[in-house]
Amino acid sequence: MTAQLDHVNGRPVAAEPRFDPIALAKAEAIRTQAEAEAKALRIKAEGEAKAAEIAAREEAEKQRILNERAAMKLEADRAVQAERVAKAAAVAAEAETAAAKSRRLAEAEAEAEYTREREEHRTEAIWKWSARGIYLTSLIIALPLQLKAFYSDDKPFMIAAPVLLEGLALVLAFGGAWAIAHRRDVLPYRLGIMAAALIAAGVNLWHGSTDPSIGIEAGIVGALASLGGPVVLMAYEHGIAQKRDGIPSYRERRDARKAAAKAARESAEKAAEKKAAEELRAKERLDADLAATAEQKRKDADRKQAHDKVWDVAEAMRSARGLPFVTDQIWSEAWYRVTGSKVVGVWPELEASSREAQARMKAASEGPSPQVESQMPTPAEKGPHALDGRRFNGGTPPRRVPNDTPRYSIQARTVASLAALQNPASEEQS
Repeated sequence: MTAQLDHVNGRPVAAEPRFDPIALAKAEAIRTQAEAEAKALRIKAEGEAKAAEIAAREEAEKQRILNERAAMKLEADRAVQAERVAKAAAVAAEAETAAAKSRRLAEAEAEAEYTREREEHRTEAIWKWSARGIYLTSLIIALPLQLKAFYSDDKPFMIAAPVLLEGLALVLAFGGAWAIAHRRDVLPYRLGIMAAALIAAGVNLWHGSTDPSIGIEAGIVGALASLGGPVVLMAYEHGIAQKRDGIPSYRERRDARKAAAKAARESAEKAAEKKAAEELRAKERLDADLAATAEQKRKDADRKQAHDKVWDVAEAMRSARGLPFVTDQIWSEAWYRVTGSKVVGVWPELEASSREAQARMKAASEGPSPQVESQMPTPAEKGPHALDGRRFNGGTPPRRVPNDTPRYSIQARTVASLAALQNPASEEQS
């Protein structure tokens, strides 16, 4: 630096310092780069904050959805529990109703059984004493007639003959009652009663027809009395014996025959319905088998016509495994063996074209960001190596600039600063 003199005082003065424009340009470039990096860091921080906010919002939304699902599940569980409680209450009420109905039916049956037993005892008592009364009445009618018929002055001992005949029937009747009570054979006693009654009836009828003092009418009445009393008593004892031995009556046998016929009819109807249902199911199974066979034939013909190579492999696998037709599993294995694809219906060419189409769609949907587009150089600033669509005009393509480093704006500002430092006059004029 050369010293200069003051024109007024003649004293030396210090020269004004001069700055290196290249250093200034470098400093400006460093400052600009620092600002750009700071801006990039700020943008990055804002992006991270925005991403964190979005992530927090998504997490909150996810948590809200989880809470809603938990609330819905809790509500559903409560509804299910309430439904179970309601069903349990309904089942309990139904069981209580059924139990009450069963109790009422049991009470009604017990009452009916008690009424029936009481009626049986009442009618049995009436029947017993009525039979004995008829027997006594017949004895009162028949015995005097026989006494009058057998009595004579030269043979007074014959007065005991009527007592023998009528007493024999009475004693045999008591013997039949004993046999029934002790579960013994009652037939001999009944035969004896009928023999004694027939003899007494014959005697009364003979004496009534031969003795005018008795008369035929009295003889007939005496014969009926001799037969009626023992017959009525035997009928009573016969009913008692059947009841004690558990022998069914004619009405019970008739009801049993009717019930058996009804049961046989119902069984035949059920068998017919079951047979008809089985025939219907067999027909449905046959129709289903025929439809499945027709569908399998159609599928085989379609596969054989459209994919003959895969069909040959599938047919070889079917034959080796001894199966009646090519199953879906065999077809999947054959498709994988021939095409290499585990997805049936997809072959390599289709997979390649599909992936290419997906890549094009992804590139078209994403595209460059607005920040990068604003910082890209204009067409005038592009050199011979700039991108033109998907191809380069020649040479090596330029290195891609990350989105967070605005290098085009940095270079433009740096060039402008260097030009201003090198031409101060133009800067003053401007």
